[in-house]
Amino acid sequence: MREVVRRKLRPEDARRSNLALVLRAIYEDSQLSRADLARATGLTKVTVSDLVAELIASGLVRETGTSEIQRPGKPSTLLAFDAAARDILVMDLSARDELRGAVVSLRGELLRTAVRPLDGAVGDEALAAALDLARELVASATHPVLGLGVGTPGTVNGAGTVLSAPNLHWHNLPLQQLLHDELGIPVRVENDANVAVLAERRFAGGPDDLVRVQLSRGVGAGLVVGGRLVHGAASDAGEIGHVVIDESGTPCGCGKVGCLETWTSVPALTARIGAEPGRRDELLAEAGHRLGLALAPVVGMLGLATIVIGGPSEIATAPLLDAARECIAERTRSEFRPDLDLTASRLGADAVLLGAAALVLLSELGVD
Repeated sequence: MREVVRRKLRPEDARRSNLALVLRAIYEDSQLSRADLARATGLTKVTVSDLVAELIASGLVRETGTSEIQRPGKPSTLLAFDAAARDILVMDLSARDELRGAVVSLRGELLRTAVRPLDGAVGDEALAAALDLARELVASATHPVLGLGVGTPGTVNGAGTVLSAPNLHWHNLPLQQLLHDELGIPVRVENDANVAVLAERRFAGGPDDLVRVQLSRGVGAGLVVGGRLVHGAASDAGEIGHVVIDESGTPCGCGKVGCLETWTSVPALTARIGAEPGRRDELLAEAGHRLGLALAPVVGMLGLATIVIGGPSEIATAPLLDAARECIAERTRSEFRPDLDLTASRLGADAVLLGAAALVLLSELGVD
């Protein structure tokens, strides 16, 4: 039996947790006083005042004036989160032909963007392009850098090592460590679908229980349950592209037959529509139905009520969305289950970049 190692909680751990609790409250509501924070967090007024002083000294929080609410005693001083206090650097490595990067504010505003063409580069050449892009982003930052967030295709473990990214020919690549060693700043590397679902929750108002499916060269999904990203035992949660949904279907590059990816990936759908343009809506609906077949067990098991579909605007259209929604609803119908909210993502091509920013906010400031 494996021995369980329990680390003793240290005073600095409690302080770090309380600091994140206070900062998160100010991030969400910039009309709070110290007394409001004490009531909202359950911390003592003395503790809150001490933590707020530290946050002001760091530049993340500033005083903005006094409250207009009339109360006995001295007027309360309001506090605000300063979104310009730090820059977040982000990279999206998921596109076929290019690597995208951006400098982002603490509120998720894209301040500057950069693109690095791949020109077919894979392996070490693709890594060199990613490192060059990261250096360019560091040079373009105009405020202290909070950290670098990276969304990459493939399976990524908790240490930010890309276990396998076939399209980039990366295997067991310690990307997070390499970037940290190169730049000397905090770095977080995560699967692109996983960071995209973080973007839906942080910047698009998504709920604490949410799945986001990305239709691109392949098909992947990011899953948040109870406000926490789900990685799975082998760091491959959400890898639904190679779930078999048609045993008599098309051979897949993975060696199986009838994988979801053979029907709902953008290349597969584009090829089908190109061969039969007159059946465009019908083919999209068939793809949506098959997507529903793969998602229905997930919805039924976890009780999910919200699904977001990301992908090209010409693919994530009503025929596909309606068919997926109807298929899932039919297979999970229950008198207790709410109507399924299945929609196209509003974040467009920036979902991975914004998700990488959300990843850094979470890891460095505790803002989830």
